[in-house]
Amino acid sequence: MSEQQWSAVDRYIGEHLLGADPVLDDALRDSDAAGLPAINVAPNQGKFLHLLTLIAGARRVLEIGTLGGYSTIWLARALPADGRLVTLEADPAHAEVATANLRRAGLLDRVDVKVGPALDTLPHLEGPFDLVFIDADKPSNRDYVGWALRLARRGTVIVVDNVVRGGRVIDATTGDAAVDGTRRLFEYVATEPRLSATAVQTIGGKGYDGFLLAVVTADV
Repeated sequence: MSEQQWSAVDRYIGEHLLGADPVLDDALRDSDAAGLPAINVAPNQGKFLHLLTLIAGARRVLEIGTLGGYSTIWLARALPADGRLVTLEADPAHAEVATANLRRAGLLDRVDVKVGPALDTLPHLEGPFDLVFIDADKPSNRDYVGWALRLARRGTVIVVDNVVRGGRVIDATTGDAAVDGTRRLFEYVATEPRLSATAVQTIGGKGYDGFLLAVVTADV
């Protein structure tokens, strides 16, 4: 099997289960035009986040890593009218694109885009959040999950993207800061008694990667 076939299957899934969505298409187009890196979640992964938010019955969501707001739109659409999503973005230019995309999607009334390094912003947030999606700089993932726990409650869902790294996560000798950060994440989650977690490998238009899924199982 090849990445070309994986991408074709992603398109098949999208055509049958997602359908056309001009708002999301425009968000990707404008992100690309602004020079943002094409590291957003795939459409089927965005729908997965949307469904997780619905399943969790989330009313308050925290996203660490906004980029152009593509995943933010998927998450925010799953919230009730009085729900709230706080999304953290380090790059002001990225946040500007995301804000425009969210405005066009009609979601700015329920989304708060905070600009600045997440580790500087997180201490000023008030929990609890019902779901946390982490898709930012990988060396900081262990710290982000630590903060997610501080801002969580029993039952909070935590999702961390890009944890397989093309299979390199099993190699302790890469010297890659993203891989090393991901390995620290796994070591931390494995020894954190308040979390029950697994990770799922994925293949598709975004290549070979995966996500970590955890639930807070004790009072925090």
